[in-house]
Amino acid sequence: MARMTEQEAWELDDLVTRTEIELGPNGTDFLSQREARLMGLDTLSVNYLWTKAEADHKTPAQIIGELVREKIAATV
Repeated sequence: MARMTEQEAWELDDLVTRTEIELGPNGTDFLSQREARLMGLDTLSVNYLWTKAEADHKTPAQIIGELVREKIAATV
């Protein structure tokens, strides 16, 4: 099994942390408020997602992606 060099690892890290991942068919947002509640998100979380998404001109899925990447970065 081939191993990555340190340079390749840094390049992969840069690609993963800087690439905006589009979820859903054709990059459309799949997460409606109703679906978010069905996923078990509480009202506060749903309201935060929609408010933040609207304020930042992003989709709720993009906000979730950012939060996940921040959490991952904090653990490294």
